[in-house]
Order: sequence, then C-alpha cells, then structure tokens
Amino acid sequence: MIGEGAVWDDRAQVLWWVDISAGLIHRYDPVTRENTAQEFGEPVGCLAVREAGGLVLATKSGFWLYDPDSGRRDHISDPEAHLPDNRFNDGATDAQGRFWAGSMKDGGAPQPMGRFYCLDADRIVHPWKSGIYTTNGLAFSPDGQTMYFSDSNARVRTVWACDYDTATGTPGPARVFFDTRNVAGRPDGGTVDSEGCYWMAGVSGWQVYRISPEGEILLTIDMPVEKPTKPMFGGKDLDILFVTSIGADLTEGTDQPQAGGLFAITGLGATGLPQKRFAG
Repeated sequence: MIGEGAVWDDRAQVLWWVDISAGLIHRYDPVTRENTAQEFGEPVGCLAVREAGGLVLATKSGFWLYDPDSGRRDHISDPEAHLPDNRFNDGATDAQGRFWAGSMKDGGAPQPMGRFYCLDADRIVHPWKSGIYTTNGLAFSPDGQTMYFSDSNARVRTVWACDYDTATGTPGPARVFFDTRNVAGRPDGGTVDSEGCYWMAGVSGWQVYRISPEGEILLTIDMPVEKPTKPMFGGKDLDILFVTSIGADLTEGTDQPQAGGLFAITGLGATGLPQKRFAG
C-alpha cells in the first residue's frame, strides 16, 4: 500500500485518495466512514476533481480524464512515453484550475529523471523543472501567488517556493523554503491552510509539520506510522487534517499495524482551503 494523493471534494463532502502501486482510486466518506475503491489498471500518482464532473488523473501513462460513476476514461497525453521507467507522483491544482503534477523514476536506484508538468484547461501539457529525483510537495498559497514543491530524495530533501504568475501559470525562480535536514522526516506531500502555513508529511520521520510562510516550524505532529505521505484538510468546516501513509518497505522491527492507512486529525485549530477544481 502506497497511500497518497488526498484531495477533498467540498461539494460531495468526500475525500479522494489513491494507492499508487495498486492503481486504486479511493473515495472516503467521513460521515458514514465508508471507503470504496476502484481499480484503474495502472499506477495512479495523484488526482484532482474536475469542474465538469469526474476526476483528472496523473498515472503511469500520463494524464487522463476519469468518470468514477460510469468508468469512462479519456486519455489526454503521455508526456513521458519516452521514459518507460517513470510514473507520475504528486500533484495539485492552482487557483485558476490548472493541474500540476510531477513524475519520478519508479523502482531501482534513484535517478534525477523526474519533472514537473502543468496541464492547462485547454488540455495542453507544459513541462517545467526537470532533474528531480522524487517530485512532491505541490501546493499553492491562499492568494495563488506562491507555488511550493519538493524533492523527497535523501540527498536533496528540500522544499522550495517560487513566485507564481497566476495569469500565465508560470513559476518564477525557486528559492529554498524549508530544508528538512533539521527534522526527522523527508518532504512528501503538502498542503496550505487558510493562514498560508504549509503542512508537510515527513516521510520516514513519523511526523507531520506545520511550517509558517517564513519557513519556521509552528507545530510537529507525531504519527503512529513511519511514512506519512500527504496531508489534506477536509470535513464540512475544513478543520480535519487527513493524512495518507505507506505500508511498504518499513523499518524492520517497528510495530506499525496501521501503516498504509488513512488518518484523520482533529482539534488542530487550523482550517484548510477549498481545493480548486481542474478547469479542463
């Protein structure tokens, strides 16, 4: 189980998340506590809810439109068809409804073969920064004018921020936002709350962090699992922090019966932002 890609659907009041390696798309209803899963048939890295209905996915074979009700799927583009060892990993939508997603080498020795891509509302794919080991951490500030991204690899383990042109969807030069060598966990998925603070899953560190817009740690949450992967605020008041996790390749001798599960954290005194729907 590689739980990832949590996204809150504020209209349906459900949480979408994925099991990357199994190619499963999960739908969790926190009111009924019912979780259902659909098999897509290949690794699914991340998703977003579409304004027109259904989902947009970034998978092993690129970008897809997917209707979970009918099962209909429409392939948009595979920008890395020439890189058969790669798959998509983390993603997020900007304030204008563009879908950003990053790729990575899947399995074997890590190599900096990953790249970030932007899928516009016109369904044109635009490549951006390359040379990334494990693309992660995509999120946007409340005003949409700052973009966050990270590389989870142990040699890099850095979160960057850059100014973001909301009119064109163009990121500016990257600057170091947070160097995770100061904490136990490496950077995995991220989200931003209503106060502009960045929440980072500290994979392999048993922790989740709240980081101020200035890059200072405001809160550390200890988790019962070694590899939390993606935080996302949800619930009717956007005050529940959902966190996905990995249940594979855990440290030998550790007791983690809940590894790979989905967690809900309440009482944080923080609220999230509604996730913009993909406009395409």
